[in-house]
Amino acid sequence: MEQVIYIVPALGILGLIVMTIKSSWVNKQATGDQNMVELAGHIARGAMAFLKAEWKVMFYFVVIAGIILAWSGTLVENSTPVIAVSFVLGAFLSAFAGYIGMNIATKANVRTTEAAKTGLAKALKVSFTGGTVMGLGVSGLAVLGMGSLFIVFYNVYVVSTGGDVNGLAMERALEVLAGFSLGAESIALFARVGGGIYTKAADVGADLVGKVEAGIPEDDVRNPATIADNVGDNVGDVAGMGADLFGSYVATILASMVLGREIVSDDQMGGIAPILLPLVIAGMGLAFSILGTLFVKISKETDNVQTALNKGNWISILLTVAASYFLIDFMLPEGELVMLREGSPSFTKMGVFGAVFIGLIVGALMSMITEYYTAMGKRPVNSIIKQSSTGHATNIIGGLSMGMESTVLPILVLAAGIFTSYLSAGLYGVAIAAAGMMATTAMQLAIDAFGPIADNAGGIAEMSGCDKKVRERTDILDAVGNTTAATGKGFAIASAALTALALFAAYVGLAGINSIDIYKADVLSGLFVGAMIPFIFSSLAIAAVGRAAMDMVNEVRRQFKEIPGIMEYKAKPEYDRCVQISTKASIREMIAPGAIALVVPIIVGFSFGPEVLGGVLAGVTVSGVLMGIFQNNAGGAWDNAKKSFEKGVEINGKMEYKGSDPHKASVTGDTVGDPFKDTSGPSMNILIKLTSIVSLVIAPHISEVPHGDVEALQPIEKEVETEDVQEEIASLDNNLKLKE
Repeated sequence: MEQVIYIVPALGILGLIVMTIKSSWVNKQATGDQNMVELAGHIARGAMAFLKAEWKVMFYFVVIAGIILAWSGTLVENSTPVIAVSFVLGAFLSAFAGYIGMNIATKANVRTTEAAKTGLAKALKVSFTGGTVMGLGVSGLAVLGMGSLFIVFYNVYVVSTGGDVNGLAMERALEVLAGFSLGAESIALFARVGGGIYTKAADVGADLVGKVEAGIPEDDVRNPATIADNVGDNVGDVAGMGADLFGSYVATILASMVLGREIVSDDQMGGIAPILLPLVIAGMGLAFSILGTLFVKISKETDNVQTALNKGNWISILLTVAASYFLIDFMLPEGELVMLREGSPSFTKMGVFGAVFIGLIVGALMSMITEYYTAMGKRPVNSIIKQSSTGHATNIIGGLSMGMESTVLPILVLAAGIFTSYLSAGLYGVAIAAAGMMATTAMQLAIDAFGPIADNAGGIAEMSGCDKKVRERTDILDAVGNTTAATGKGFAIASAALTALALFAAYVGLAGINSIDIYKADVLSGLFVGAMIPFIFSSLAIAAVGRAAMDMVNEVRRQFKEIPGIMEYKAKPEYDRCVQISTKASIREMIAPGAIALVVPIIVGFSFGPEVLGGVLAGVTVSGVLMGIFQNNAGGAWDNAKKSFEKGVEINGKMEYKGSDPHKASVTGDTVGDPFKDTSGPSMNILIKLTSIVSLVIAPHISEVPHGDVEALQPIEKEVETEDVQEEIASLDNNLKLKE
């Protein structure tokens, strides 16, 4: 029974093997004519140039942070310098996950364009297979990395020392494993913010000068910023997103494992079943995501692409739900399970399954609600289209109000999910609900990543002068991709909220505090400070996009003015200059927002103590979730409102198309929404989790109760029978009160 632990990395390897097979298939597809290949080469080289510049900065950060972590690991009993090794490995795999996605995207884009000459079905197959490579790569690396490290740390710190799975030995193993999550989330934040600044600076610059001032189509080869714009789709929406979801996946698993340590389990695996369960669920979800991808296909031009994607997604979710029932029944013992924490309710293994089921339902509902608020043809987008008829200002007003409205249903669903999962299995239920939600990350990411690939394919079709039918097919995929990108971000922010709550609960335990009392002035002050952080973070990110976009606009205007013949196709624009502007600006501007998430918890924790830091975490979580939902949905709705004009929309009985005044107003709204949905909005979920993980790592250093004493007070032994648990916990509570 104890050999179940080795299934986890094996499933990770399976995912990477399937990823390699699908990547090979994509590489074998036709690339089109020489002009298409040349344009794709410009995009690939620009993307790699950005990654190299970004990796150089992040390398210095990883080295410095690793040294500090190694030193801090020597200061407390429940950590070791090995946490630095775990941190470096997490950072490396996070960056590598982003590279896998970007590498396949820059190859799949031109192949999707060529496939679109054949038909919509083939174009979907190529673009979605490219997205699948990224999804399996991210999930496979996460499952393999977490599973392998846990095996090593469990054997080194628990088995070899004869330590208790509920005691200090396991706490030390998981504290060191937290370094892996810290490394992953740190890189994810810089990758997401840096990539988001890059892509939106190029996109805004290309739109304002190209579409609005020069009146040329999007992705026109004459626009000097168009290559930088397409590069941005890869470094922001693909590489940044890959690192982002890698970090989210890992943080969710870690939070469940940390709380699982507090559960006394008389199982057949030596008591580690509650700790191991989230890892096995993740591996199982990866396997079922592979099966789900097989059902994403269409056969006719008139088939609905969104329906095909939803079919694959629901199949993977339903298979995961069904398998989770048997897995939980197999791993967890009969009778009641109890957490070693005052006030925690007891629960059964079926309560744990209920929490997993709730997590999957919450994830599905969040995606459906987000799709409603951002998809073409729905009331929210149609409302923005209608308000575009009266000008730019009313379009902006409509998008802002719709984004604010869109927070209501997701928050109600999220609140209900937190409450019901807690009733099912306590704080462990909240964490395992997040693990259930993230189980099918491979499928979610495949659906998400195919959108930027299709967007790039449309750009290559436009720039290379392909037949109009080719661009129409890629536009169909791109429009669906805008919706799936928005739903993916809604899914990510929901998982971040559940994961942050679980990490918060784990932090409270490690910090030696029982509650966060907002009646205390310093804690209430911390709550307000925490609520402010997502606003200043968003301000820095959006302002960075604005400054970089100004540089891009000036450069494009310069080239139109100083290079004669561009508009007549007699001269080629200097694409590399625009790529360099976005690269330098994004690297320069990503530092300040990234530093906030890393530095604020450290300053507050060591200056004011663990309870005030708890108040800060609560404020960041609530405010960040609301900001993330608002910005993601407003930006997505603005984008699809603009795209609706490409097919034509009816406003007050009159058909309006591209180039009309309402369309120009929608372009302005989309320009405002771009940094919302692709820079600051999606960064909120990383901000929420990273502040919690940093706090979790420093918790032993600021704890109000020495961990050696806490360990001595724990009377519960491995051989305690289930029926004796309540009596032992009462004894523990009395000992703690006497100690205080």
